[in-house]
Amino acid sequence: MGKGRLEAFSDGVIAIIITIMVLELRPPHDHTTHEIATTFVALCEQWPVMLSYLLSFIYVGIYWNNHHHLWHAARSVNGAILWANLHLLFWLSLVPFATDWMGETRFRAAVPVAIYGVVLLMAAIAFTILVRAMIRSHGQDSLLARAVGKDRKSKISLAFYTAGIATTFLNPWIGVACYTVVTLIWLIPDRRIETRMEV
Repeated sequence: MGKGRLEAFSDGVIAIIITIMVLELRPPHDHTTHEIATTFVALCEQWPVMLSYLLSFIYVGIYWNNHHHLWHAARSVNGAILWANLHLLFWLSLVPFATDWMGETRFRAAVPVAIYGVVLLMAAIAFTILVRAMIRSHGQDSLLARAVGKDRKSKISLAFYTAGIATTFLNPWIGVACYTVVTLIWLIPDRRIETRMEV
């Protein structure tokens, strides 16, 4: 089965996820003022919403980058890969909801920050399942299997997500810090597959 349709569908879903997130951003409520200082203050008061949007935008962008590299190495897809990909898209589709809730509560409530972490953790697990399904389909000696290797970055990420969810109930900002660390780990696109393709 060809991979083009699956990749196009996934790109479309990810684009919709980003669109939904940006539509949740609201301008300041006071539309009557014309003073720049007042408008600037009103925008600054929305920093939690903007921060949660920025963090989620980066996350979705990271998944899009890694998803692109993954399909670059794939030759074909089967039923297991299709379902694993849908599983990943399901968790990514919950990112706008979790982002909005966390931003609206201004990072002060533990439950929304923990739920945000759960969504990120489940998306990471889903991506790992997708990679494993692809390796099973392509073989342990495939380019993809050799590129993924022991996948230390993914394991470290899962540990940080879990720690973030647990520590959120001590202080939500600790959870946010853990999630941010994962962002920094993956901010530079994963070049394992790209490097293997060049060899």
